[in-house]
Amino acid sequence: MTSTLRSSLVLRWMLAALGVILALAVVQELARPETTDLVSSGTAESTLRRAVPILLAGLGGIWAERAGVVNIGLEGMMVLGTWFGAWGALEFGPWWGLVIGIAGGAAGGLLHAVATVTFGVDHIISGVAVNIIAPALTRFLSREFFVDRPGGGLTQSPRVESVGSLDVPFLAGGDLFGWTTPDIFHWIEDRSWFLASDVAAVLGGVTRSVSWATLLALALVPASVFILWRTAFGLRVRSSGEHPVAANSLGVSVVRMKFTAVVVSGGLAGFGGAFIAIEQTGIYRENQVQGRGFIGLATVIFGNWQPVGAFLGSLLFGFADALQLRDRTAVHALLLLVGVALAAQAVRAVLQKRNRPAFLLAAASVAVLWWYAVTEEVVSELPPVTPHVATLLVLVFAAGRLRPPAAIGLPYRRGQE
Repeated sequence: MTSTLRSSLVLRWMLAALGVILALAVVQELARPETTDLVSSGTAESTLRRAVPILLAGLGGIWAERAGVVNIGLEGMMVLGTWFGAWGALEFGPWWGLVIGIAGGAAGGLLHAVATVTFGVDHIISGVAVNIIAPALTRFLSREFFVDRPGGGLTQSPRVESVGSLDVPFLAGGDLFGWTTPDIFHWIEDRSWFLASDVAAVLGGVTRSVSWATLLALALVPASVFILWRTAFGLRVRSSGEHPVAANSLGVSVVRMKFTAVVVSGGLAGFGGAFIAIEQTGIYRENQVQGRGFIGLATVIFGNWQPVGAFLGSLLFGFADALQLRDRTAVHALLLLVGVALAAQAVRAVLQKRNRPAFLLAAASVAVLWWYAVTEEVVSELPPVTPHVATLLVLVFAAGRLRPPAAIGLPYRRGQE
């Protein structure tokens, strides 16, 4: 890729991000700007923090499925990561906790690989089995290691330390050789300038109190792109998921590639689980993963089996999750944005002469805008399920452009033709 193409791509992504912030800022102004928290540094910080475990699960799903193995067991591998991460942090410190959490998830990936690649067990059945085994195993381990410790119990660990965070110097007021630098983004945010302050609020949220583990997780996105698409190893992994027989005929050890990819997949999911226990909550609690492994699988499909797409999907779901925790009135404001977006899609369908989809989209837009106009807030049951509703909507609207690996989920035996 030439430097011109790279610059063009970066510019497109920057304009897209600016467009999203502009849309949210407009919705916030049209709603109740004094009470709605759609665009703020706190929302941006919470979105990033809640997106990281979903991102790591999504990257894990991409690694496994690019090698042709469906990994429904990401949820269970994240559960293993939460327990082993908390235990490792208690025994050896938070950084070792992350490493041990990764190892715990990788062990779950190894189990899934043995079942699917070696013994040919159906991928879905094996993944479900991992999801069943993991909570039972962590309950047993908690009884053995946490029950007799202060603050611990059958369903939780004692509190653990985080790996620490940083404020970026000059941008978010971080320290530089003992000197507290100016906080430029916070200063602009306080000016309450339309769009400029909103952009500064978002940038301030993602540069202030950023966990070192978050930076490591974000670095795994370009790392996965480079390894899977720019190295011979990555080509072997992807060929194992596209046409394993052809790859084997060219000397690729398909079984080894599948094993490696699924173990890496489990390790990434374990990292996500350890992040939840060590960075998000500071404690292991039973059932704290709360379906993030399955939402990570949704980001795989949303992102069309591409790491950058999974990253964008994780931000979407992280944003929905952050809103329902920080400001439930903002979920009501989002109805306005959803209604306008559906109307825009209806117009697009009309221009493409797709009359039936245009009618359905227009009807949905009218219904959502009417809902927004006649209510002051959504029912209390809706905000907690907002991330899951967003997951379903993304899967519905993304279905037409998906291109999964050709041999995903298919059984393979060494030497088959």
